[in-house]
Amino acid sequence: MAKKKLCTAISIMLGAAMLTAGCTSAPEGEKPSIPDNTQAPATVSYPLKAGSTLTSWQTLNNNLLSVNIENMSETIFGQELEKQTGVKVTYTHPPVGQTTEKFNLMVASNELPDVVEYTWTAYPGGPEKAIKDKVILPLNDIIDQYAPNLKQIIESDPELARQLKTDSGQYYVFPMLREAPVQLVYEGPVLRKDWLDELGLPVPTTIDEWYITLKAFKEKKNVAAPFTARYAGGKWDLEDTFIGAFQTSNGFYLDDQGKVHYGPYDPQFKDALELLRKWYQEGLIDKDFAIPDSDGKTLDTKITSGISGATVGLIGGGIGRWLDTMKTKDPAFDLVGAPYPVLNKGEKAFIGQRDFKYNPSGSAAISASSKHVETAARWLDYAYSEEGKMLFNYGIEGESYTVENEVPKFTDLILNNKDLNVQQILSQYSKQAGPYLTDKHRNTNTYPQQDEAAQVWSDTEAVKHMLPKFITPTPEESAQAAKIETDLNSYKEEMFVKFIMGKESLDDFEKYQQQLKTIGVEKVIAIYQSAYDRYLKR
Repeated sequence: MAKKKLCTAISIMLGAAMLTAGCTSAPEGEKPSIPDNTQAPATVSYPLKAGSTLTSWQTLNNNLLSVNIENMSETIFGQELEKQTGVKVTYTHPPVGQTTEKFNLMVASNELPDVVEYTWTAYPGGPEKAIKDKVILPLNDIIDQYAPNLKQIIESDPELARQLKTDSGQYYVFPMLREAPVQLVYEGPVLRKDWLDELGLPVPTTIDEWYITLKAFKEKKNVAAPFTARYAGGKWDLEDTFIGAFQTSNGFYLDDQGKVHYGPYDPQFKDALELLRKWYQEGLIDKDFAIPDSDGKTLDTKITSGISGATVGLIGGGIGRWLDTMKTKDPAFDLVGAPYPVLNKGEKAFIGQRDFKYNPSGSAAISASSKHVETAARWLDYAYSEEGKMLFNYGIEGESYTVENEVPKFTDLILNNKDLNVQQILSQYSKQAGPYLTDKHRNTNTYPQQDEAAQVWSDTEAVKHMLPKFITPTPEESAQAAKIETDLNSYKEEMFVKFIMGKESLDDFEKYQQQLKTIGVEKVIAIYQSAYDRYLKR
């Protein structure tokens, strides 16, 4: 196929480069002892010694599958990484949609490769249990001896160091990290900017302004569903839009004193429900909002066909895709990211979508059965070197990017490829997700509206109120919480929909709260509070 030939032809032209940043590797075939951290790190150079090999288990980006590339070793990135590090890696990729299932089978078989990319915080009992089960290695001494680049990053950021540790103080992964705050925000409220301009309306910032806007969409644009949002995974994907205006959340969060709350159990959650119910009754909210839309195609249709004029969307898979779809069909079509709404003008949004610098998804651990610990550590650490950072983020200088005024810029091969979209070609040159540090300048957005939305959505108090995803309940706590939360989430979402649609009276809100208590919400809150308190002591 032509797309595959493009990868092969370009990869043949790549020259090997010699880079400095690490240490010499241990003899292959022998499992080195865990290093003594009193020893001084040796001088390191890449590529590592000839014959270095590893095995790695990781998910494969769907964009590669879409161009018939089925293994990381076939990509230009994979081939260049091998040249730069001197390590030949045999990759295994679980089938799409079977990551957890295949991971569990692999762990049960006790046949793990050297390196495993996985969401280790999702391991039953957390990463501490994974270490205790001898599935993965603790990395403190390994990082001290064999990962000078990651070590430097950790030592310069105490909060990051806390995120990467277990409660007992053991590092367990080579992490996926984001460098710029704006990279942590990728979803929020979106409106039809062309409609706002036509109606002479500002971008709404308060609940009252949103009401005026949605009323105008309905009455003056004759819109069937002024506001809509995707319903998937058993919930309405609002990302706390509207709900946060009432100083609460649609899930677990922290108050200003560091106490854990479950938003749907809060008294003020009733105020959010009253608002959404009022808007639903007035036809401002999509009457079909609770119909599942797993692939997002229904939402796409409603936004691009003019059925809806406001939603909660993604930067790339929302704003970018919709603008792409409409640029020839309707050149006037325009979108704008709106701030997370507040009650009073000038307030800062209580909460909104925001991720953390460390993303547990796709971070890499070294298996306890690996016989190539030093090589694995050095290979992983390369991603955090300056040279590795450029390869992982941008690919190959002169091919996929250039540097202008010390700022990397993607070339037309990436941004204006006549055969492939940006993500399809970029996935062949770089690592879309995984254990490395994303560069603050990396930007694949094709529209200024996307950059502007990310900035606007970033202006919230979410960093203070998001419950860290790195807290680790004990195995006993984890089992208890999981059992309760299954029933808790099911009941909460059922009642959420009924309250908004008017099928359940809000006079029964206290009965609803009592049922949450009966299910065990306060037990889960206590579990997360204990885990969070331990997290702060790391």
